[in-house]
Amino acid sequence: MKGTDILFDISGKDVILVDDVLYTGRTIRAALDGLIDIGRPKTIQLAVLVDRGHRQLPIKADFVGKNVPTSSEESIRVHIKES
Repeated sequence: MKGTDILFDISGKDVILVDDVLYTGRTIRAALDGLIDIGRPKTIQLAVLVDRGHRQLPIKADFVGKNVPTSSEESIRVHIKES
């Protein structure tokens, strides 16, 4: 299992998690667990580029670039052009 190295204290800080596609919520749940293991942030907010629905956990993004309703058989690919 890989560890997470954060070279600063997150305790008492405002943290924004950023993800490309929000789907079931399980990846964000793992990220939240990891953050809480290393510190106690003041707040945690979630920003996602694409929210495609189909949540399996009660997780909602605070900032959403685009809502894209999909079926569970469909997939989303995000391509970002470097500038």
